[in-house]
Amino acid sequence: MELEVIALLVAVAACAGFVDAIAGGGGLLTLPALLMAGMPPVAAIATNKLQGTFGVAASSFAFWRAGLVDVARLKGAVAATALGAGIGSLAVQGLDPGWLRFAVPAVLIVIAAYFAAAPYIPQTAHRLRLGPAAFAAAVALPIGAYDGFLGPGAGSMYLMGFVALAGTDLVKGVAATKLLNLTSNAVALAIFAASGHVDYGVGLAMACGQIVGSRAGAEAAMARGAPLIRPLVVIVAVVIAASLLIRG
Repeated sequence: MELEVIALLVAVAACAGFVDAIAGGGGLLTLPALLMAGMPPVAAIATNKLQGTFGVAASSFAFWRAGLVDVARLKGAVAATALGAGIGSLAVQGLDPGWLRFAVPAVLIVIAAYFAAAPYIPQTAHRLRLGPAAFAAAVALPIGAYDGFLGPGAGSMYLMGFVALAGTDLVKGVAATKLLNLTSNAVALAIFAASGHVDYGVGLAMACGQIVGSRAGAEAAMARGAPLIRPLVVIVAVVIAASLLIRG
């Protein structure tokens, strides 16, 4: 891959890390960018996991250092996420890559529609709808499987689950999301790496951008929250998905 293309991917990763640390959805930028750079679908998903794992680790550390991640309370959700991610990342390797070329933009369009139509996210804790065990089974497991299978928007799905079903306030929901996102990314990455699908040169270069963007995004999330980021995710997702469909 040419140096100019890699430099552009690093810049995209920095922007994605910033967005992902606040509201999730950073994969809406990086995965299509990798596909548009000519990488095969499964390799793009695998390499996306490598660079994304570095970014979410950086933001997770920032939230943990600020005392916003309750690791003990999230043990069950972490275990369920790891199981789901393993199932999803194994499943995606058996699919026809030609089908993925159409599935990826379709998923991007669905997630963009969700971002656009999602109700206002409350800023304070509210009534608990699911206990820890039920949350792990109904939310963490299936989203972990989706994150291992494809990934873009999984962070946003985790966040909506915490806020809508676990009664978590916005900032702590973002913080908890990062821990689950880190889990699913790390498990999927390990499986993809063992299968030889990861492009380490591109992935590690993008990881540098991810770390910078994720740290900045985590600081912004703790100070402001997500409302300013969501419209950007919608616009970018629609534009890139349309571009992928045209190229396909």
